[in-house]
Formats: sequence, structure tokens, C-alpha cells
Amino acid sequence: MTHCLRAMNRKTPSPLEDTEYWVFDLDNTLYPADCDLFSQIDVKMGAFISAHCGIDRIDARKLQKRYYLEHGTTLAGLMANDGVHPEDFLAFVHDIDVTPVPPSPELRDALGSLPGQRFVYTNGSVRHAENVMERLGITDMFEGIYDITAADYRPKPDPAPYQDFVQRFDIEPRRAIMVEDIARNLEPAHDMGMGTVLIRTARYDETPDDDYIHHVADDLLGWLQTILGTPEST
Repeated sequence: MTHCLRAMNRKTPSPLEDTEYWVFDLDNTLYPADCDLFSQIDVKMGAFISAHCGIDRIDARKLQKRYYLEHGTTLAGLMANDGVHPEDFLAFVHDIDVTPVPPSPELRDALGSLPGQRFVYTNGSVRHAENVMERLGITDMFEGIYDITAADYRPKPDPAPYQDFVQRFDIEPRRAIMVEDIARNLEPAHDMGMGTVLIRTARYDETPDDDYIHHVADDLLGWLQTILGTPEST
């Protein structure tokens, strides 16, 4: 497989220069988007809303998407409007089959070659992150997971949890890089002084803003192999 490093802001140094903290989103970032775990989560969100609100699946889906647009996550809308307990929602929607995610010893090797510490920052739950990371074979490669519960259910790109995240793990933003598949989630990281990497996916086919996107790549493993100068997997 050929991986493409599409763009680099010339004002930004090489990612390996002075970087001590590597911050990774989970879904569609640590694993390829074509694993499509979200389709399972999407169905389970609809089932939860249908049961909790007493509406059919069609109306549940409409409500699900409206809350996402209005509140940043479906969960935030359900908490604000329908009295949903977030722990119940997260446990239900993240009870999915993660076997579409292939184990990746190549990703493990690449992560292990990065200088400094590695973290996961996700709008999902710790349980979901651990299930996915275990499947990939990379659980022990990270110093910490910051999830939606730690963020007090304030989803990215709300800037307040970003500040809490760096304080909790004693991260110096100007020595950190954040990797994400949703461009808008990188803007608060950039504003704090982090380097930023956008992983392009068909689901979020956004045009990067050069003001806060420093690197753009088609997939995480290919980008890591490029900056590390290691052979790409075939």
C-alpha cells in the first residue's frame, strides 16, 4: 500500500524536532476509517434513543442527528434535553464488535519509535478506547487516556477540556503534536501551541485550514513511517 503525506506547513519544523508529547484521537485515527466501527455505534445510538424516548427508529435517528449538530455530540443533547445518564448511554453504544479492526504490529513498532510520551484524547469512553487499543495490540504504548467522562462530557472542540487535559498529564503544548481525523478538533490544540496532524477520511472530507493544520496524511501508520524514515508496509 502506498501512503501519502499530502501537505506540510513550511513554518512548522519536522514533527520529530523537540516533540515530547504525542496526542492521538481514537476512532478513525488509530485505526483505519474503513473498519467502520461507527456504523455499529450509530445503530446502537438509534436503538438507545428509541427506547429511552419512546419513539420509532426513524424519529430516533432524526433526533440523534439534530442533537449532534446542536450540541456537538448526541450524548450532550440527550443529557441536556432528556435526562439521560451518560454512563448508561456510553456503556450501551460502545458495546460493539471491534474485530473489524486488524491487529497492527507495524503501528505498535511505529508508536514505540516516537520520542517522548503518547496519549489518547477521545470523545468516546475509556472502555471503548481500551477495547480498540487491545485489538490493535497497542494498549501498553500509552501513558494515559483522556475520555469524554474526564472532559465532564464536554466534547471536542470545546477548548476547556484541552486545558484540563494538558494540566492533568503535565503536557507542555508547545512540545506536543495532536493527531485527529476531524479538522475542527485541531483548532484548540493549535491555539494552545501544539503541532497538528489531520488524517483525511472519506467521512470527514474537509479542506484543511493552513492556519491550524500543519500536516495532512491519508492514514496514521503511513505518516508515522514517513516521519520516522522506516519502510512502509505493503
